[in-house]
Amino acid sequence: MLRTLTGQTTQQHLHHGLIEETKRLLLTTSLSINETAFQLGFEYPQYFTRLFKSKTSVTPAAFRFSAQ
Repeated sequence: MLRTLTGQTTQQHLHHGLIEETKRLLLTTSLSINETAFQLGFEYPQYFTRLFKSKTSVTPAAFRFSAQ
């Protein structure tokens, strides 16, 4: 049903929400990348970084740096 309404799979929809929340946290807090990953429920910060980079083409650190 979600795919019919949004054109996205459940996983894609969840990833999109996580990426948007990650961007918000990176821009509005001083949490480290690892702390951000744990805050969002990731057990492994490396997976978090890999997911973020696959969806945005930049690492979380590079995203934060480019926004300064």
